[in-house]
Amino acid sequence: MNRQHFLRAAAAVALAACVPGAWAQAYPSRTVTVIIPFPPGGTLDFIGRQLAVKLGEQTGQTFVVDNRPGGGGTIGASAVKNAKPDGYTLLFAPSTAATTPMTMKTPPYNLLKDFSSIALVAKAPLAIAVNKNLPVTDVKSLIAHAKANPGKLTFAIGSAASAGHLSTELLRKAAGIDYLIVPYKGSAPAYQDLVGGQIDAFIDPILGSQAFAKAGQLRVIAVTSQARLPSLPDVPAVSETIPGYEFTSWYGFWGPAKLPPDVVAKLNAEVNTALATMRDKLQSQGIVVSGGSVDDFVKFQQDDMAKSQKIITEGNIRAE
Repeated sequence: MNRQHFLRAAAAVALAACVPGAWAQAYPSRTVTVIIPFPPGGTLDFIGRQLAVKLGEQTGQTFVVDNRPGGGGTIGASAVKNAKPDGYTLLFAPSTAATTPMTMKTPPYNLLKDFSSIALVAKAPLAIAVNKNLPVTDVKSLIAHAKANPGKLTFAIGSAASAGHLSTELLRKAAGIDYLIVPYKGSAPAYQDLVGGQIDAFIDPILGSQAFAKAGQLRVIAVTSQARLPSLPDVPAVSETIPGYEFTSWYGFWGPAKLPPDVVAKLNAEVNTALATMRDKLQSQGIVVSGGSVDDFVKFQQDDMAKSQKIITEGNIRAE
C-alpha cells in the first residue's frame, strides 16, 4: 500500500470511529461466544441455546454456547468479566450469578460494576414439588405436616444461594415452620432422591419437575409466582396461602464492563426481537419472557439483589 492509499484508509477508519452507530452496524462480524456458567441441561441451558440460535439467525453470525460450570456459576462469569470488552464473549446466566458472590467472604466480582448489563431475558417461577407418598397436597397441608413433625421434613437445594435455595429459606420464615435443608450438586441428583423418597420436597424451576409430575413420580403442590400460571392453571400460587409470597429465578444477558454503548444497544435490540419469537414456546414451559431496555434490567437487578441480600443475611447463608 502506497502512502496515499494508507492515508485514505486511516482517514476512513478515523471517520467510522466518529460516526454514531458505526460499532453497532459492524457488529457482529464474526463468531460470538456465549458462556453459560453451568453444565448442559436444565432450564438455563434450554433458554440460552434457543436464544443463541435466534441471535445467530438474526445477525447472520454464529453464537456459540460454551458451558463452563463450577464455583456456583462464578467461574464462567469471571471468564466473561476478564474478557476483552468487544462483544464477542458474553454471559448468559441465572440469578445465581448475582446471589452466589453475596455468600462469599471474598466475592470474585460485583455483577453491576464488573459487567455491562444487556437484557433481562426471562423469569422462571419455581415449583414446590413433594414426594408422591408425602401426606401433603397443598401449601396449607405442607405447613401442617411440618408443624406436626418439627425438624423432620427435608428440603433439597440444587446449589447454594440459588433461587430455589432462597425461596426455600423465604418459605421457612413466612410459614413459621422449620425443616432440614439438604444440599445437592445440581438439580438432577436432587430430583432423583425426591422421586426415590430420600428427600421430602424440592423448590426448583417448573421445567425441571414437569416431566416427573406428568409421569406421576412426584406431586407439584404450588408455584412461587404472584399468581397461577396459564401453563399450570390447576396449581395454586403460594401467595394464595401466604399473602405476598413471591420468588422467581431469572435469566440475564451481560458482557464485560466497558462494552461499547452501541454494541450494548445492538444486543439489547436483537434480544428483544428474538424473545418476541420465542415467547409462546417458553411460556408453554412455565417460563415468563421479559425483555425491555437496559435501564429496566439494571433497575430490576438492583431491586432483586436487595431482596436476595436480605434473605441471605437473615438466613446466614454462606458458601461452602
